[in-house]
Amino acid sequence: MARGPAGRFLVLEGPDGSGKSTQAARLVAWLVSRGREAVHLRDPGATRVGEKVREILLDPAHEELDPTAEALLFMASRAQLIAERIRPERERGRIVVCERWLPSTVCYQGYAGGLSPEAIWKMGEFASGGLSPDLTLVLDVEPETGLSRVGDEPDLMEQRSLEFHRAVRDGYLRIAEEGRMNARLIRPGTLDEVERAIREAVEDVL
Repeated sequence: MARGPAGRFLVLEGPDGSGKSTQAARLVAWLVSRGREAVHLRDPGATRVGEKVREILLDPAHEELDPTAEALLFMASRAQLIAERIRPERERGRIVVCERWLPSTVCYQGYAGGLSPEAIWKMGEFASGGLSPDLTLVLDVEPETGLSRVGDEPDLMEQRSLEFHRAVRDGYLRIAEEGRMNARLIRPGTLDEVERAIREAVEDVL
């Protein structure tokens, strides 16, 4: 693989149980094996402030959280992540691989949560200062399959209804079809099949 431009920003997206964490770790390991510097981040999280916000957002005890409040908390964590980690890592020439980004808020709080998806896109542009991924990989999974992979202690988002999660998936499919944030759909398959599809897509932008 020829050495491509430095400082790429790659995002893995998808419904709960689609394998984002596993595939993000595999992608980082593969990039490092090819001589690239890569870091694995998660959104929300990956900063001291972001991890505290993550605790608030995913704690099942906070079921009273309004979708607008949720969206704003996600944006706050995202802005901190950009300032503290993503921009500095890219400036050092590293490839940032991040689990989730703005499309998650669009799908969970927008398409499934009842807020205007377009309003969330605009809110996200402000929070990110215009930063957009070079590639967004949308890992697809049927809601029933994804939720069956959730552990014994589901978080606040994972506890929501099957209808909610179906709306989340429909939102992701729409984003992938529209190609927003350079989104590309990765069809369900075995771990190795999905990994190969991810590698092929990433090679196109390196």
